[in-house]
Amino acid sequence: MHIGTGFSQAMEHHLFRAMFEERKRVFVDLLRWNVPVVAGRYEVDQFDDDRAIYIVITGDDGDHRASARLLPTTHDHILGTIFPNLCKEAPPRGAAILEITRFCLARKLRARERLEVRNQLVTALVEYALAHQIRSFTGVAEWVWFQQILSFGWICRPLGLPTSEEGRSLVALQIDVDDQTREQLRANGILRPVGLSDLAAAA
Repeated sequence: MHIGTGFSQAMEHHLFRAMFEERKRVFVDLLRWNVPVVAGRYEVDQFDDDRAIYIVITGDDGDHRASARLLPTTHDHILGTIFPNLCKEAPPRGAAILEITRFCLARKLRARERLEVRNQLVTALVEYALAHQIRSFTGVAEWVWFQQILSFGWICRPLGLPTSEEGRSLVALQIDVDDQTREQLRANGILRPVGLSDLAAAA
């Protein structure tokens, strides 16, 4: 698990540049999202600022395998800025609430590898939350992905009814994280050992 804080700092490291390249392959080339691409290589949007937190999972070779972006909900973020209509009430905000965005698995992974790496990334998100006094994650997910998120075993709930946006059925969600979350993930076969690695070699 590698952690980067702030877009400017992240772009100084090869590993995080690889993350933005993979985001382009997944969200633009594969899923056809209408989002910005920088220099024809990097998927970067208005939320990739110096408040963004990036978590990257690497393999034994040090290459990007999975990543996610966390956004403080006390500032502009996707649910609060673009999709507040997905919430029955006001989108949750607070210093102990982060939004999960750009959950990305490398396209080169085989099916079995994707499952393992997905579980590593979910575990890494929980470990980050527990280490930084984060009590909840929010997010926006397509309906099929939301059903997978529910199956992980942690405390997760929709914040409103599914809504059709640009041909996709989207759901706003909130995940609560506490001292029981690790065991909830373990009981559902999700928990994996992850450790924080030094970024010096990734520059």
